[in-house]
Formats: sequence, C-alpha cells, structure tokens
Amino acid sequence: MEKEKVKVKGIKGYLENYKKYTIWRIIAFFIIYSVLGYLIESIYGFVFKGVWESRKSFLYGPFCGIYGVGAVLMILALNPYQKNKHKLFFWGFIVGSIVEFGIGALAEAFFHVKWWDYSNMPLNIGGKVCVYFSLFWGLLATYLVSYLNPKIDKLLDFIKTKISKKILIVIEITVTIFLVFDMLATAYALKVFYVRTVVEKDIKVINRTSVDEEYNKIYGNEFWSGLINKFWGNEKMVKTFPNLKLQDENNETLYFDSFYKEVQPYYFKIKK
Repeated sequence: MEKEKVKVKGIKGYLENYKKYTIWRIIAFFIIYSVLGYLIESIYGFVFKGVWESRKSFLYGPFCGIYGVGAVLMILALNPYQKNKHKLFFWGFIVGSIVEFGIGALAEAFFHVKWWDYSNMPLNIGGKVCVYFSLFWGLLATYLVSYLNPKIDKLLDFIKTKISKKILIVIEITVTIFLVFDMLATAYALKVFYVRTVVEKDIKVINRTSVDEEYNKIYGNEFWSGLINKFWGNEKMVKTFPNLKLQDENNETLYFDSFYKEVQPYYFKIKK
C-alpha cells in the first residue's frame, strides 16, 4: 500500500508540474527559443562560412522554427529529468534527432526543398540527421532543461506579475495570428519559388509534369503572379533562404542560389 501511495503521489506531482505550461507560456517558449536559435545559426554561419546571412525558417521575423519546436518538446518531455544530466543528454539526443528528421522529411514531402543536407557527413540518416548534430542536440537539451529554461520560467513569471491578464491575452492572440500568417505565407512562398525555379531554369526533377501544370495555374493569373513576384520574388527568397536546396531526377542536390547568380545570398562576407 505504501509503495502504491508513493506511485500515485509521483504521478500527481508529475502532472502538477505541467499545469503551468499554458498556451501563453508555450508560445513564449517557441518565440524565445526560435530567436535564440536564429542567433546561434547566424553565429555558426559567420564563424564557419565567413558570412553573415539569413538563417530564418520563416519569411518574417527572426525565427528559426526548428529550435522553437525542439525546445518546446524537450521542455515538455524532459522536465522530469531536470536533475539528471545523463538522461537529459540521452533523451535530448533522441528528441532533437526526431524533430530534425521530421521537419526535414516534411520540407521534402510538401515543398520539395531541403533546408539542410548532411549526406556528406558520417553516420547520417537520409541526409536529414547525423551523429555530429545529434550530439549537439543532446548538449543543448542538457543546458536548456537544467539551467536556461528555469531562468526563462522565472522571467515569464515576473512578466505575468507586471502585465494584466487581459493584455497578456491580447498579446497571445496577436502573436499567434502573426505566427500562423508567417507560417502559411512561408509555406506558400516556398512552394511557388520551387515551381518557378524548376520551370524557368528548366531543372529536370522527378515530378516535372505536375510542376509544369502547377506553374501554369499560378502564373497564368497575371494579377496573382504580380503579387507573388512583388512580395516573394527571387531576391527575397534567396536572401531569406540562402542555403535552400532541391533534388533533381538524378538525386543530385542543387542550391537554389546557384541559379540566381545576380542575387547576393548574404548580407556581408569577411572571407572567401
């Protein structure tokens, strides 16, 4: 009976720990860690490529969504292991790899593009994940859950005491609408950019017939194609997603920016 009581108490404590994770807090986590992820990726590009370039996942706002999604899932899944760094590292390795593989697979399935490609790195799975970056996810999870997020939690608690509930609700709704718009706009812009590039640059891809049909539907409407070219033209897309790739019918990975030599794909460069 005593063991059963302890078990029930443990479950209650586990559930009690998640009561504070409201929609407001989860959205805040997503935004904070997406921005931090954007900064990490930008610094990584600057150090290893010698360029300061866009490392965003979305068209508008400094958000690197894979970090936001990964952080939220790690916080929710790994919080019970906050004091156990070995488990944090192991499960961070697993959760981060699943998130990275899943997002990479969705990008290829729905938009036919690649944000990253680890095909040339050892111990990779389909070019979507590799041990090198999965180890990074493990380290990130350890630091995030054991040290950083408790401080972010306290900061959010402090903000809640300084801002009225009505204002927080307005902020939550406003930010949610913006993020949904940003995601939908990005999804559509990626689709039309892929279609436009494949057809106008005559790239041989496996689904070329359906791409040609899609191109005629989209760009057959003069008004709509004008809006697309104005807001999501080649320069905008290359500048926003300088590392975007596609795969041709021979399974060769091609960079989008290689077809738009007239567009500088970075803000500035310090070395060749």
